[in-house]
Amino acid sequence: MAMQSINRFLWGPTPQEKVRKWQGQLKKEQRMLDREIHSLDLASNKVKAEVKKLAQKGDTKNAKLLAREVVRSNRQKQRMLTSKAQLNSINMQLGHQLAMVKVTGTLQASTEIMRASNSLIKLPQLSGTMREMSAEMMKAGIMTEMMDDTMETFDEADEELEEEAQEEVDKVLWQITDGKLGQASGKVGELPQTTGPTPAEIERDEEIERAIQGLLSS
Repeated sequence: MAMQSINRFLWGPTPQEKVRKWQGQLKKEQRMLDREIHSLDLASNKVKAEVKKLAQKGDTKNAKLLAREVVRSNRQKQRMLTSKAQLNSINMQLGHQLAMVKVTGTLQASTEIMRASNSLIKLPQLSGTMREMSAEMMKAGIMTEMMDDTMETFDEADEELEEEAQEEVDKVLWQITDGKLGQASGKVGELPQTTGPTPAEIERDEEIERAIQGLLSS
């Protein structure tokens, strides 16, 4: 134990210790995403119940407003589920790294880890952790660079969302109100995947949330 402590002081953590530290961080972030997904589900269920009440009252305008919030919540959930799967993928790749260390004595470069890590940096909830972990992995030789070109422009994503937004709201309204409002078109329930919110989308979301609070408190 004394020799291990001296080596750690002189040379820093071993490859195995680094990998186990990263795996612990990844599991912590997965638990965080689980909590956020659960919170989204609870909030979305409350909004859906309010949409049904508004539909029964014939308040189509506010029902559509709240349905848009459900669409936004579904998109957030999809991004988090995708990110959780990517966290798990990195964790599995790190498990392979541990096996290789026993043979080679060093960590190996991994394109899979690099791609997943750079994708996760785009999620606000994970950005700080993944940037720090990516920097450590670059020093350890697992990642050779941080691929900035994976950071897609949010403006392009927002334009795509705007084109599909009304159709998605109609689908959600149709589902929530059992066909009283909205319309079923395309593959109901299939949501477009996005990379993150734009400033314009954030502003709209804030307006929607203020409207929701007013409706729920009235």
